[in-house]
Amino acid sequence: MRRLWLIFSQAATVALALLFVVATLKPEWLTRDGQPMGAIVSEVVSLRTAAPAASGASAATPPLHGLAAAAQAAAPAVVSVITSKARQQNPHADDPAFGFFFGDRDPVQQGVGSGVIVSPEGILLTNNHVVEDAGEIDVRLADGREARAQVVGTDPETDLAVLRVVLDRLPTITLGRSQDLRVGDPLLAIGNPFNVGQTVTAGIVSALGRNGLGLSTFEGFIQTDAAINPGNSGGALVDAQGHLVGINTAIYSRSGGSLGIGFAIPIDMARQVMESLLKDGVVRRGWIGVVPRELTPEIAESLNLATRTGVLITGVLQDGPAGKSGLRPGDVVVSVADRPVTSVAQLLDAVAALPPGQPAAVAVMRGQKRLTLTVDVVQRQRPNMRRQR
Repeated sequence: MRRLWLIFSQAATVALALLFVVATLKPEWLTRDGQPMGAIVSEVVSLRTAAPAASGASAATPPLHGLAAAAQAAAPAVVSVITSKARQQNPHADDPAFGFFFGDRDPVQQGVGSGVIVSPEGILLTNNHVVEDAGEIDVRLADGREARAQVVGTDPETDLAVLRVVLDRLPTITLGRSQDLRVGDPLLAIGNPFNVGQTVTAGIVSALGRNGLGLSTFEGFIQTDAAINPGNSGGALVDAQGHLVGINTAIYSRSGGSLGIGFAIPIDMARQVMESLLKDGVVRRGWIGVVPRELTPEIAESLNLATRTGVLITGVLQDGPAGKSGLRPGDVVVSVADRPVTSVAQLLDAVAALPPGQPAAVAVMRGQKRLTLTVDVVQRQRPNMRRQR
């Protein structure tokens, strides 16, 4: 038996050796389904050597970019905004005893935020609260250059400001369209959080049109889970193509840290404000002089209204445009210039969009009656709004 097994082993070894020689020197002698055996062997070898490359081990494999291209395109146009203003001097500062106990204090208070260059002529967008009450404003570019910035105009009601710097070869960012955003779209927040230098954080659009947050009069924020920490205010919120879709403004936090709920001003709103500030130095908005309130089902039932949608008017300025037109407390505004309104935010936006100096039709429900009043719209006055960085 052992002898038979030995003969079989030797025969199999010789046969395999002959097969290898023939497959190497004369592969056309061996075919399978019309394909030479040598080609089949070569294909298997090729697949085995390509496997490490598919897993990233080979330098010939193209890298996975992700959002790197978007960050590379947008980051050079995002700057640090450094503000300084004189501290309020203590009345006892000249007393030698005060200096002995409390020491010499820096008379200059500094703040740090972010900004975005949107024009090669040196136009920047940032938040109003970043530059509010600043004596001097300096801008530091990502390439290390610095320049003194001048304020073109500010709009506290949207918390936006437009600055100008004079420098050559300024990098700029491409403006996107925030109205095209969808919940779930990827985003990057670029800025200078905590004054540690330019930083990029990633997230998605988690909500659109957020209002009622008390951050500004006219809201409609983009909500994102990309971290927008202190110092990021005024920085860029960009999409996957590196286009500017928002100006980072605030983050909801009870502890001061990132809880993943950040808010940015949509670029569509920011563009309108910027164009108005560049053209007129102010943002022109309509005003009719009313105090609005959300209409609840309980209020609508108690007032015996024929509608459950609209905005309740709780107060009317006596000599204001609405008062002169006949609008009364208790009326419910349902449309402004044929634009339906169902919330206080929509009413503010609709009235603000009216051109000052021209009449506008305001439809109201007064009990069971629907009335259309003609209101002479006037220029909305600039409020005195302050907020913390």
